[in-house]
Amino acid sequence: MTFDVLIIGGGAAGMSCALVLGSAVNKSYATDKQIGIVLHQKTSHLQTALFNNVLGLTPGTTGADILNSGAAQLKDLYSHVQQIENEKVLAVEQIASNYKVVTNKNTYHSKIIVIAVGYTNLISIKGLESYIEPHPRAVAEKQRIWLKNTNHLINKGLYVAGTLAGWRSQFAIASGSGAQVATDILTLWNDGKDAQVHDKI
Repeated sequence: MTFDVLIIGGGAAGMSCALVLGSAVNKSYATDKQIGIVLHQKTSHLQTALFNNVLGLTPGTTGADILNSGAAQLKDLYSHVQQIENEKVLAVEQIASNYKVVTNKNTYHSKIIVIAVGYTNLISIKGLESYIEPHPRAVAEKQRIWLKNTNHLINKGLYVAGTLAGWRSQFAIASGSGAQVATDILTLWNDGKDAQVHDKI
């Protein structure tokens, strides 16, 4: 299958990116776009998170709750975003101006890729090795990494979001990073004209 954008990672950054992209379905520049997300959540730091300090979340909300409710929210509101479950991404390869993504079960092609997995040095996606560096905002002994980027952009058509983009491990920061990448992509689709999506009462 071929996508216009494929997000790899279903944590705070990846899910936020998918929600914002999905919400633009009625915009003329986004209505025909094929969007997908590989819901790789098993190793997400959200699995063990508890939130008492996030604006808009009821204190005591767990990260596991958010992983489940986020996928349901995306499905209920923006069902055109294809959720790919139970697959692990093994490799990302640039082919001409597009990318090939190989999982343990399938192969996908996409014009744009967003990498939104965690920032541990256990990352095993082949094709990203040349971008890996020590994380600029984490203590050295934790051996965290980032994918070197400029404003979330690693290479043409290749973005990174969340902690792997060099941001600190706070839910609100990771979510905002994913949303920022989404609006950058929407702006690209809108011929470079600044784009964002707001719902109003």
